[in-house]
Amino acid sequence: MRALITGGAGFIGSHLAEALLGAGHQVAVLDDLSTGSRENIAHLERHPRFECVVGSVCDERLTGSLVQRADIVFHLAAAVGVKLVIDAPIHTIETNVNGTEVVLRHARRHRTRVVVASTSEVYGKSATFPFREDADLVLGPPTKCRWGYAASKLIDEFLALAYWKEHQVPTIVVRFFNSVGPRQSSRYGMVLPSFVRRALSGQPLIVHGDGGQTRSFTWVGDVICALMALASEPRAVGEVFNVGNDREISIGELAVKVRALADSDSDIRFVPYAQAYGADFEDMPRRVPDISKLRRLVGYQPKVQLDEIVMRTIEYWRTQAGAADRHLVPAPAIAARRIFPTLASQGSTA
Repeated sequence: MRALITGGAGFIGSHLAEALLGAGHQVAVLDDLSTGSRENIAHLERHPRFECVVGSVCDERLTGSLVQRADIVFHLAAAVGVKLVIDAPIHTIETNVNGTEVVLRHARRHRTRVVVASTSEVYGKSATFPFREDADLVLGPPTKCRWGYAASKLIDEFLALAYWKEHQVPTIVVRFFNSVGPRQSSRYGMVLPSFVRRALSGQPLIVHGDGGQTRSFTWVGDVICALMALASEPRAVGEVFNVGNDREISIGELAVKVRALADSDSDIRFVPYAQAYGADFEDMPRRVPDISKLRRLVGYQPKVQLDEIVMRTIEYWRTQAGAADRHLVPAPAIAARRIFPTLASQGSTA
């Protein structure tokens, strides 16, 4: 199979590229490196079945040529992280909607299968838990720019399903719930790597709001297993799937857990949302997926739970810090082998 991963130099994309190469497929990565990193895929550059193209998914000619050569597209390219969404709302909406439209338009010409990455943000302020794929979605007002990101990803979903209905482009939509693991940056407001890095350096762990908001965290290896399973499942076409872990924890409790597992004496400080992100920010009080649909179809079950997720994240950032102290940057594959279980050890499907 010839796979194209847009946003393939990012956190999830780089792990997906590894998995696809490991399964014997050809992989092309398209990334503008705005939030992805060449370091994430440096260990793949010399692989005979790997190609990295630096450019924008919104580039019609470039994206069209890559889609034409692909049997499947994993469309992961998007604006990433709360901080970027708040700081650059126009860029966020344009990147998400325009990029998806370009991919789908070219996929139509070749009937290329497309897996479109969406987000749990589309559930908004829904009060029906856990979140189910067929539930009503409740977004906040346009004056709160966070909902612009959610709305743009929801448009991506509508586009994907419309291309399937109207043009028979085989599309699959996946909604990610707080995926974590090696190579995830803390630059854009990702809470777990931010907590871990601060705990390891003795800095205060910053909890926004009162810390009562809950999230569920999914190990990136489990996410990749789900993507691989859905990509090869004909019954997944035209459907939407939650990809996550159904065990939730409050952010305040997460800070306490990280500090304990890192054996850190860092303080935990509570900062109001308005101070962190401005007055136009609004948070989701709870976010937990119903994963029964994915479980029924492909047998998905998250294998790595929160304590182990936190410990693996701590080990990864300790490795990175040690390398920085030696003025070296470790090859990502070396760090990954220590803490990232191979697909073979997890099973070939989710």
